[in-house]
Amino acid sequence: MNILQSVFTDYYEHIIYELHPRPAVIENVNKMIHCGDSSHGGAMYGCPHCGNLKFVPFRCKSRFCPSCGNKYNQLRSFHMSCKLVSCVHRHCVFTIPEELRVYFLKDRSLLNCLFHSVRDVVLRMFSKINKTENFTPGFICVLHTFGRDLKWNPHIHALISEGGAGNITPWRPVKHFDYNFLRNAFRKVLLEQLTFRIGPAFRKVKNEMYTKHSNGFYVRAKPSLCTPDITIK
Repeated sequence: MNILQSVFTDYYEHIIYELHPRPAVIENVNKMIHCGDSSHGGAMYGCPHCGNLKFVPFRCKSRFCPSCGNKYNQLRSFHMSCKLVSCVHRHCVFTIPEELRVYFLKDRSLLNCLFHSVRDVVLRMFSKINKTENFTPGFICVLHTFGRDLKWNPHIHALISEGGAGNITPWRPVKHFDYNFLRNAFRKVLLEQLTFRIGPAFRKVKNEMYTKHSNGFYVRAKPSLCTPDITIK
């Protein structure tokens, strides 16, 4: 057993019966604990020349597993890099105030609002460059539900092409990202979506967000100094 398997096996009852994790978490913990356990089955391989046999236990294929998860990350990075437009990309991070995090913790379906908000904001930023052209960029969004301190902090990482395809012009490079627009637009679109999903009870919080965060929600959109494939990894 690896270290992670040993830790979760030793504290399994505490995790399940005292912390009360979500069913999806329990499922992946169970998969990870039994990953590589021969009692859960495997495959027998035989050499047609020498006749040697080798039994290989099944793996769990869970992203939570340190071995299977690493392979999953490598495959996903490869598939994402194959979809990138061949141009310079910028790594942007869209974050939300601490006061809003609890809403996403209680209702995980609200996390979709983060994706929709980032998508709308990015498309609007490129579109307003020239409304006739309506430039469209290429971008990939990834959700992180925790920060460096491992506390609940849902935010979106976006890899955005520094350019877009227009209705007339095949491609136009875009080096300037409007930070003020990104911050204010992200705040507006996200608060509107949350108000629609949660209902009138959220309007008071919405008004407070405009007062407390008059400069919008923080968005990091500085030019990247590394190639897109490195940023993706």
